[in-house]
Amino acid sequence: MPGPDDATVEVEPTTGAPVDAVPRRVPVRQPRTHRSGRSTDGGTDDDSFFWAPIEQVHWDGTPLRKEPKPRLRSPRRPRPRLTHPPDPVRGLAVLLALSLVAAFFAWVSAGPLWLAVGHSTAGTVVITHCSGGGLTQRCRGIFAAEDDRFLTHGVRVSGVPAARTDAGTTLPARVTGPGADTAYADTGLGEHLRWLLGLLAVAGCGAGIVRWTGATLLTDPRQRRWATGGGYAGPVLITLGFLVAAW
Repeated sequence: MPGPDDATVEVEPTTGAPVDAVPRRVPVRQPRTHRSGRSTDGGTDDDSFFWAPIEQVHWDGTPLRKEPKPRLRSPRRPRPRLTHPPDPVRGLAVLLALSLVAAFFAWVSAGPLWLAVGHSTAGTVVITHCSGGGLTQRCRGIFAAEDDRFLTHGVRVSGVPAARTDAGTTLPARVTGPGADTAYADTGLGEHLRWLLGLLAVAGCGAGIVRWTGATLLTDPRQRRWATGGGYAGPVLITLGFLVAAW
């Protein structure tokens, strides 16, 4: 065991060897053509070595190479936003087309919406005639309200099952009032899908009007808000009109 008088030996932390035993400089490997044979000026093979600091080479003498810097991609430039509305003729055509589509869906959704909120008259309908099938099915009948309050002939019957389209078939149905021209025989989920899908289509028409008429492209914020609000208000007013008519 070492005595207290022994000098303390400083150890290199990486290899564990004494610091004095670790070389501070190592030769750099040269290509084979430079290391083969003797040098042209009469020197030895050792003359072909270039001694570099140990921090610049690997443990075997291979020089450290700088890692190539990754190429930075230039950020994509955002597309310039249009500052002017599209063609007025195109915008007017889209406005008229989508307004007609919104009017159709508002018309077919007004009655089912009143029935969903409880504004209805229950009764029975007698099928008098049916034609077509599936989505093209058309049925007519005679609706009789409960307690014989009124009788309506020639009403259009919606939601008739495919197996019960024969003339003379009696089905429970509801109407919005004595002046209604459609009796709804839908039950369950079907009675809610009619008004829900229709109102979603109306909302989509409003969004299309705002988008394709260029309301969101106006530069003046005030004009843009008014144009956007008007694009959505049009289908809403159409729907309110059909709700009043279906009452």
